[in-house]
Amino acid sequence: MSFFVSRFPRRKALPMDETLLKTPLADEHVALGARMVPFAGWYMPVQYKEGILAEHKYTREHVSLFDICHMGEFTAAGPGAAEALDAALARSVADQKDGVCRYNFLLNESGGVIDDLIVYRMGAEEFFIVVNAARIAVDFAELRKRLPASVKLENLSDSMAKFDLQGPDSTAVLTSLGLDVAALPKYYHWGKFELFGLDMLISRTGYTGELGFELYFDAAHAVDVWRKLLACPGVKPAGLGARDTLRLEMGYPLYGDEMDESTTPVEAGFGAILKLDKSDRKFVGSDALRSVPPKKHLRGLVLEGRRAAHTGTPVLLNGTQAGTITSGTFAPSLGCAVAMAYFDASAEIPADAEFEVELHRAVVKAKLAPLPFWTHGTANPKK
Repeated sequence: MSFFVSRFPRRKALPMDETLLKTPLADEHVALGARMVPFAGWYMPVQYKEGILAEHKYTREHVSLFDICHMGEFTAAGPGAAEALDAALARSVADQKDGVCRYNFLLNESGGVIDDLIVYRMGAEEFFIVVNAARIAVDFAELRKRLPASVKLENLSDSMAKFDLQGPDSTAVLTSLGLDVAALPKYYHWGKFELFGLDMLISRTGYTGELGFELYFDAAHAVDVWRKLLACPGVKPAGLGARDTLRLEMGYPLYGDEMDESTTPVEAGFGAILKLDKSDRKFVGSDALRSVPPKKHLRGLVLEGRRAAHTGTPVLLNGTQAGTITSGTFAPSLGCAVAMAYFDASAEIPADAEFEVELHRAVVKAKLAPLPFWTHGTANPKK
C-alpha cells in the first residue's frame, strides 16, 4: 500500500545481493513468503504474506515475532567499567542497578548522537550493551577509545541472536513454554532463563509500545528457536514495515532519521532524562549540551488523509518552510497519517498552527500533535 513508510522499496521480493549481510533466518523468511529488502546493509523481511497493516494490527492486539538479529551486542567488564561507562555515555551508568536496562546515548564532543543504545547492568563491573546495526563498528571503536585497558570490551554481534516477542499476549506465550510468570522481568529489567534447553537473557523491552520481551541467545540455535516460537499458538512473524509503523505511532526515534551526529538528544526530545540541570555529572558531550542551546525541536504532526510523508519533505507555514519531516507513515491504529519533524527552536509556532505538506503533487494540511501518537500501548504497566 502506497501510504506506508517510504524507506522500504516498493517492489517485489529482491534477489539476494551478495554485498548484503544476512541474519541466520534469511532463508526462513524467504520460505515464509517474506518480501526481502536491503536495510542498513542487511537483507531483511519488510513484510510477510498478510502485509504490514495486518502485522501491525496483530502486534497491537495479540503477539508477533520479529527477527532483530542484525542489531549489535557488546560486553564491557572489568575494574573501572561502571565509572568509565558513566563518563562515556550521556545517561548515568554508575547509579544503574543490577538487573536494570537503561536507554542511553553515545555522544560526540558537540553533543551529537553517535548512537542510541540500551545498557544492561549485569553486575558491579559487568555490562551488556545493545547498539544499532549500522553503527556496530563505529560504536565499538569509539567505546574502545573511551574505556581503560582494565575494561575488556567484546563484540558479540556475530555470535548472538536477538528476537523480539511483542504484543499483549507475549507473557502468555512465555508461560506456556514453562517460564514462571512471577519470575519474568519487569519493565526495563532483564533476567537469565532457560528456554528450549538454552540459556537466554530475556528483557522486558521493545520498540512497539506493547508488552513484549527481547530474547538473546547463541545464534547457532536461531533457526530452531524461531521455528519453535512460531509453532506456539497465536504467534505470527512480523517484518520491518510493521516495526516501523509501530514505533512511529509511539513517537520513538530511529537512528539516521530523528537522530545523527549533528543532532543532540535534547533536540530529539530527551532533555528531561539527561537531568542536565539537576546534576553536574561530566560525560563526553556534556559541556556542549549545557552551553549550546538546542537549534531545533522534534515535534509530532498529524496529516490529513492516509499518505505517508517522505523523509526530508518541507513543512510549510504560511508558504514558508517551518520544519522538515524526519519520518512518516500511515498509522493503522489511528486511521490517519502521522509524522515527526524538526522545527527551528527559535521560531514561535502557535499550538494550533495549520501547516501544509506537499505529497505526490498534492498539498495536505497538518497540525501539531503530542507524542506519542498512540497512547493505549501495553508496554509500561504504569500507564
